[in-house]
Amino acid sequence: MHINLRTNFISDPWFLIGASFTTLFCLIALIGPILSPHDPWEMSFDPISPPTIEHILGTNDCGQDIFSELLYSIHNTIFFGLSSGFTTLIFGVAIGLTSGWYGGKIDLFLMRLADILLATPSIMILILAASFFHPSPITLALLLALLMWPTISKVVRANTLILRESLHIKAAKQMGASNWYIIKRHLLPEMYPIYLIGFTSKIRSAVFMEASLAFLGLFDPTRKSLGIMISYSLKYYYLGIWWNWLMPPIICLSVLITATTFLAISLEKVMDPRLKESLGDNLA
Repeated sequence: MHINLRTNFISDPWFLIGASFTTLFCLIALIGPILSPHDPWEMSFDPISPPTIEHILGTNDCGQDIFSELLYSIHNTIFFGLSSGFTTLIFGVAIGLTSGWYGGKIDLFLMRLADILLATPSIMILILAASFFHPSPITLALLLALLMWPTISKVVRANTLILRESLHIKAAKQMGASNWYIIKRHLLPEMYPIYLIGFTSKIRSAVFMEASLAFLGLFDPTRKSLGIMISYSLKYYYLGIWWNWLMPPIICLSVLITATTFLAISLEKVMDPRLKESLGDNLA
């Protein structure tokens, strides 16, 4: 079934909202540190000062500019999400293709491993790893990717099993095409919607996980993060700083997670005709 992706995306309000806010946050993450009015680690200003022209959101308890801290926090949180999401996608696609194409004992081993990881609470492993080993954020992002790949791999495997029985794949095999050639030229390109959907959903999960770990104080306390900003500002809520220190990181985190959720849902709805048809049948 032919899908006019451009028309469907433009007509989908959830995609427009999700894509707009996601793009905005990515731009902030990219150029925010460059446009930061102050060094977020500079502590030469008056602590817990109200917003002024010089300090748009005021200063925190250490005398640091909150607006500059917010820009760097968005940068670090999104970079963590992108790193973990991209690595998860690579693992999930590679394992799913291998399992679905070769089958047999390889398939059995990889899918049982996936089942074990699905039953394992990722947050507990990350908390233990962060508490005992104090790894860098990029190491935690890679560890999270090692725990999140099973969902993508199972979807890729299921589609690989379907494509493996298609006529053009069988024709390629009869003509002597190697396994790697078939995977690279036929299987990989035909499942690109799965990659986009999986990548977006994993970014959302990674962003939420990073904020949770930072809120619990499991990252370097000098590292800027939305979760750390929320954690520190809660200690001074009684001073009336909730609107200029507490709310900005909460709003940014909420909008970022909501935007990626809208984006993932719209991608799945537009790129999977079966889902669209089932939604229409249910509404009818």
